[in-house]
Amino acid sequence: MMEGVELEFDKLAIDLIVKKAVERKTGARALRSIVENTLLDIMYELPNMENVERCLITKDTVENGDDPIYYEADRKSA
Repeated sequence: MMEGVELEFDKLAIDLIVKKAVERKTGARALRSIVENTLLDIMYELPNMENVERCLITKDTVENGDDPIYYEADRKSA
């Protein structure tokens, strides 16, 4: 969890990260670099967002830098 938000990668995003890492031929360093680059802006923006409980990283997030899908927490009052 990041800032109390569940971080999730869809299968296509994971497949693309692996493909990019294999192309770089640097093993785990490539994986780390790709994931860090993908999450950099998100890590700075997320603390300022309210009521987000889950962040889904998609293929478009990894490939094009598109925004991830943010899921808001249900607002239930007791």
